[in-house]
Amino acid sequence: MSKKYPVVILGAGKIGRGIARLLHLSGHYDVLVGDVSEAALASLAQETPVATKVLDVTQHDELVAAFAGRQAVLSACSFDQNQGIAVAALKAGVSYFDLTEDVVTTHAVRSIAECAAPGQIFMPQCGLAPGFIGILAYDLCQRFERLDRVKMRVGALPLYPTNLLKYNLTWSTDGLINEYCNPCDAIRDGKLVALQPLEGLERFGLDGVDYEAFNTSGGLGTLCETLVGKVIDLDYKTVRYLGHQYLMTFLLHGLRLQDRRPLLKELMESAIPCTHQDVVLAFCTVTGWRNGRYEQEADARKIYYGKIHGVPASSIQITTATSICAVLDLFRHGKLPKRGFVRQEDVSLAEFITNEFGAPFESATPMRVPIAAENRPEVLA
Repeated sequence: MSKKYPVVILGAGKIGRGIARLLHLSGHYDVLVGDVSEAALASLAQETPVATKVLDVTQHDELVAAFAGRQAVLSACSFDQNQGIAVAALKAGVSYFDLTEDVVTTHAVRSIAECAAPGQIFMPQCGLAPGFIGILAYDLCQRFERLDRVKMRVGALPLYPTNLLKYNLTWSTDGLINEYCNPCDAIRDGKLVALQPLEGLERFGLDGVDYEAFNTSGGLGTLCETLVGKVIDLDYKTVRYLGHQYLMTFLLHGLRLQDRRPLLKELMESAIPCTHQDVVLAFCTVTGWRNGRYEQEADARKIYYGKIHGVPASSIQITTATSICAVLDLFRHGKLPKRGFVRQEDVSLAEFITNEFGAPFESATPMRVPIAAENRPEVLA
């Protein structure tokens, strides 16, 4: 029997639990989970028999000691903890993976990666968006000789919306607020620009349901940097049910809660229920030229809530946990760069979806490609 690959997972919350279960039950990984909460660790251990350790991720020396003898650390912590974790990973000589959507954090991790040892990589943004959607978009781009437009649209939505926001909390509230409040990278007319969050509203129909999408921060990862000078327009938008953007604009700008994020978080967590009954929509359209023709190609997938090895899980848990597990596994098999900062674009889509952890994306429900409402014949008539 081959030796198991030793890793540390930081964070025993919803995503961390899913990662731990996936890696442990694959039979290929020796998993240690660290968290500051003894109760969270005890609950995890009852569900999945992995080693646990009470850890305060703000304590550098404590982290470095916990990383001893491990090959990689996977952070399922809040974005504001990740820079310190990456510094500890560099010191301990272990590779680093995270799920952050925060642009500033990613830049900090990239700077840390400049000092990586041989065989040590730093790979942030390994979730759904940023993460899988960037792998998908870049793969589509490679099918064209010259690019025109790249549009990325992702939504994690409740299947049964009943409140006025038509939304339920399905992941980190801090991450959600970041997306709604921070500047949004994009490319316009071939140049890097920063767009305002919640703007760029568009509406479309998909599989008989009407949705809206608008600018949010962080979802496209490093694609702007990778494709600047190669594409005319590139943007990322979050998908929601109709009416959500108007109400969030009222909260953030009408009541100026974008300047009072702790209060906004408290209000959202006290008024918006969580749900495990959700669905992830992920689609990308690319237009450009190949063989002398102006063409478009699209990929649209829908992933429903289900189970992770028998334990109920939301679709955002499933897609996020499997994404980071898949890139870790590709690194273990030598299919990623071997040193320094690694982008999602460095991952082969074919290898990702055929990896044992990429199954939810490989078997995702295909969707009818959306049509922008303003371009529908019945609207123009």
